[in-house]
Amino acid sequence: MIRFVRRNAWVIGLFVIFGLLLVLTRVIQPNYGPAGIAALVSAALPFAFAVAAQTVVVIAGGIDLSIASMMALTSVTAAVLMDGASPEFAIVAVALTLLLGLALGAINGALIVITRVPDIVVTLAMLFVWQGAALLVLQSPGGAAADWLKGLIVGPISIPGVPAEITQWVPRSLVLLVACLAAVFVPLYRSKLGLSIYAIGSDNLAAFRSGVAVGRTRIAAYAIAGLFAAMGGLILTMSTGIGAPIPGPYLLASVAAVVLGGVALTGGVGGIVGPIVAVFILRLVRTDLTFLAVDPNVTTIIEGTIMVIVVMLGALVALRRRSS
Repeated sequence: MIRFVRRNAWVIGLFVIFGLLLVLTRVIQPNYGPAGIAALVSAALPFAFAVAAQTVVVIAGGIDLSIASMMALTSVTAAVLMDGASPEFAIVAVALTLLLGLALGAINGALIVITRVPDIVVTLAMLFVWQGAALLVLQSPGGAAADWLKGLIVGPISIPGVPAEITQWVPRSLVLLVACLAAVFVPLYRSKLGLSIYAIGSDNLAAFRSGVAVGRTRIAAYAIAGLFAAMGGLILTMSTGIGAPIPGPYLLASVAAVVLGGVALTGGVGGIVGPIVAVFILRLVRTDLTFLAVDPNVTTIIEGTIMVIVVMLGALVALRRRSS
């Protein structure tokens, strides 16, 4: 038990901070309850998938600046495919959207490996490419989402035999988030690919000398990031009922949550739980500022300042690790 606490001290600390913030929220807004939790999860959901995408890439020793654009492109693609289609076809649309996300991420990774241009340069360029492609698919918000898809993130879960007083605290959107993340990360952590991703992030040369296919592993990491970006794009379409071609504010937030979640910007260190908890912490801070009637413009400044400070501290830690 002591060993477990030591190994996961940072993540446990994040859970404690989140718990304290929930207590503070109840003090600020005594009526904060199941509806508030559901609203928090709904607001955090697209950020969580953006963070999951960024986490995989950062662990592999890279960074992806095109995640928000990929989310926009997959969102409008799903909305166009489902517009006027039957509920059954929505299943096909979801599968095609996820495959599109995999392809977009793989293209990013392949360009980085083939050209040997730094990740930040390639993904910055692809940010504009995917953003332009999203505008080609849908020039303004539109399209539609299947009703059964929208129902997956609305309301609390229902478990036979469990009182509604308990299940009302567990939104469907939270269950969907956990299920999607677990479906990818649990087998990934236990696979050779997962070990290879950590290896190339920790020491690229040592991984190569150990027989790891560095190029293919890097492409796979970006492909998985594209898959999570596609999930985030689907969530955007499910939440609003339409597709929006303009990328949301997910890039800096994803990097900030990754750093706050204990993932080293140098790669090879960290997991998914910490960054996801960090997302909820950042979203809850914004909620508390809203409850305190802080001016929305000031709230944006405070939120941006927190993100910048977190990213700067993460960069300083990364530089120290490299120098040591």
